[in-house]
Amino acid sequence: MSDLIITLAESIIAIAPADWDALACPEAATGRPQDPFTTHRFLAALERSGSTGPGTGWQSRPLLVHRDGTLIAAAPLYVKTHSQGEYIFDHGWAEAYERAGGRYYPKLQIAVPFTPATGRRFLTLPGAETEGMAALIDGATRIARQNGLSSLHATFCTATEAETGAAMGLMHRVTQQFHWHNSGFSSYDDFLASLASRKRKALRKERDTANSHGLTIRSLTGSDIQPAHWQAFWEFYQDTGSRKWGTPYLTRAFFDEIHAHMRDDVLLVLAFDGSRPVAGALNFIGRDCLFGRYWGCTVDLPCLHFELCYHRAIDWAIAQGLTRVEAGAQGEHKLARGYLPVETHSLHWIADSGFARAVGDYLARERVAVEEEIEVLTAYGPFRRGDLQQREAD
Repeated sequence: MSDLIITLAESIIAIAPADWDALACPEAATGRPQDPFTTHRFLAALERSGSTGPGTGWQSRPLLVHRDGTLIAAAPLYVKTHSQGEYIFDHGWAEAYERAGGRYYPKLQIAVPFTPATGRRFLTLPGAETEGMAALIDGATRIARQNGLSSLHATFCTATEAETGAAMGLMHRVTQQFHWHNSGFSSYDDFLASLASRKRKALRKERDTANSHGLTIRSLTGSDIQPAHWQAFWEFYQDTGSRKWGTPYLTRAFFDEIHAHMRDDVLLVLAFDGSRPVAGALNFIGRDCLFGRYWGCTVDLPCLHFELCYHRAIDWAIAQGLTRVEAGAQGEHKLARGYLPVETHSLHWIADSGFARAVGDYLARERVAVEEEIEVLTAYGPFRRGDLQQREAD
């Protein structure tokens, strides 16, 4: 790597959007990016809005690799002073490390803040994948060592990145989420036909209940989304965030940034009582996938959450020919609605060798437990036996 120069940038905004996106989403030259979350516009929206940066515990320091003046690799690297907003959590590791007399924070995190969506975390020019990822891992671990930091984590990376990182000496962690997969369905009714009779009836009843409240539900994207819609969604987000996290992660300005720069990347599903929005679900659109992110409401009506977050997402994905819906972190309630458990991946490096061995032993046991849980939960899914076996084969 003697001909490579590895540096830290001051912020994502300091990097030219075209240079970053040439690594993050080269496929966007012929359409949408695989996911919008590592694009310059999304990460910059977090910075410009103050959702990341000083005082947030997420200090952006993008890691860059140049060869002969050309940027060939990058990673969205953050200096973290807590473990909030990560969704593959290491709170227990931090507590154990500090009980033993160590200082766990600050740490380094390669991630998309507040976004439990799988995607590339080691961004490289096409053709420089192996060299670029090796340089990024080497650079990040060197920075951690030189600054006396406890650890480095790369969360929600791809399975291929996880395998490559493990071969380079990082610890590979396997966790799970619930995703809906499109088996070539032509309509929601076609999807329902793949379910066991009892489950099919339950979902029909659930949708009937949600649509019996006299509300108008609209799925909006692009220029159909208006500034007033974001004000309503901000109120929904604050309510959900205060109940789940105490303090919502995103600022009000973030939604203005999304309106200005990413409306075409967004599907906003809103329920209206007359002209007044009373509930909403925010999704981001990838090339093959719809990513469910946030939900909130100012009214509490039976089944409305399931309708806006899960059923309408499936409706839209089928209509657009998308292959899957990722509905975010947690939630075994998603299983009954056709979302099956899948593995998610992360990579970890810990400076202290003794603590690293203990974490490695834990990860090996955890992986077995996750694999067993996925097998059990899949068997409890709503699909007819033949359809389930076919989906597993696919």
